[in-house]
Amino acid sequence: MSEPFTLAVDAMGGDRAPEIVVGGIAIAAERHPAARFLLIGDEARVSPLLQRARRAAAACTVRHAPEVIGNDMRPASALRLRGASMRVAIDAVASGEAAGVVSAGNTGALLALSKIVIKTLPGIDRPAMAAIGPSARGDVVMLDLGANVACDTRNLVEFAVMGDVFARTTLGLTAPTIGLLNVGSEEGKGDEELREAAEILRGSHIGRQFHGFVEGHDIAAGTTDVVVTDGFTGNVALKTGEGALKLVGDLLRQVFSSSFAAKLAYLLLRPSLERLREWLDPRRYNGAVMLGLNGMVVKSHGGTDAEGFAHALDVAIDMVEHRFNDRIREGMARIEWPRPAAEPAPLTPAAAPLPKPVVVPPRRGLSAAG
Repeated sequence: MSEPFTLAVDAMGGDRAPEIVVGGIAIAAERHPAARFLLIGDEARVSPLLQRARRAAAACTVRHAPEVIGNDMRPASALRLRGASMRVAIDAVASGEAAGVVSAGNTGALLALSKIVIKTLPGIDRPAMAAIGPSARGDVVMLDLGANVACDTRNLVEFAVMGDVFARTTLGLTAPTIGLLNVGSEEGKGDEELREAAEILRGSHIGRQFHGFVEGHDIAAGTTDVVVTDGFTGNVALKTGEGALKLVGDLLRQVFSSSFAAKLAYLLLRPSLERLREWLDPRRYNGAVMLGLNGMVVKSHGGTDAEGFAHALDVAIDMVEHRFNDRIREGMARIEWPRPAAEPAPLTPAAAPLPKPVVVPPRRGLSAAG
């Protein structure tokens, strides 16, 4: 059995908090008996819910936090609310009281507070947001999804190492394949940062897993288990995929309700459609993770239900139990970064060219007395 550990949980984050948070803890506590939860929020609202959820109550310690960071609050304003439930939960991770934090609250505030308070792991330049999504060949990990708008070569290599460990931890893969998202799969495509990152990855300890460059359609096709990109591109791809899935769902509902024959066809196809719905259920993929911080930080979707929030807790628990950050450190220690080009040695006084003499022209038209 796993050793007991504690997760800090923001009880007040999300559209239907704290009800779905307590419900999610009840589900997760059944799955993970060793987990303990520091539930932080308005005690007057949280305690009555725990009285009706005995399994959650047995696994929880409640800490009162009277303030809430709203969904429309800017990160700069959120930094000043030290008594907010999200901030108190993050402080618990920074102090070592909790191994990680899970919140369905304001995404921008959670990212900003985590980077400032918890800070990044040694050797990690920037954290990245990662999540799991569906593909034709199974689940696929994608990062970064918005934490860093612009990235350089080092960031992309770090994301690849973290994505490798994340896929091993959450998907149970022994050697996940890794691709760099590009405008083409040919080696000459993309900017200099992408090409340099690909070269470093080919020569690294995960070189055999590195597939090379992948394109947008490869994400849904499942060409690789891990897709690495900058936060701007990753966020656009994520939102595009979410919109496409919603469109497909809406079109299917229109088709199967368009006529009596269509409704009859739905009844015949219902078992298969139910399996499709379960496969594409967004609750299965709830829980984006901030990788590269000194503690686990998991962002649940704000509109999820108790089952979805429980899945976000599952992700955090899996990462703690599998020593995720220790494996990140091990992976980063094995990366060999290219040495910077040596600067030319300065010229010695003997080798330095002599300065040209300065010739001052004579002043004309003036007498000796001036």
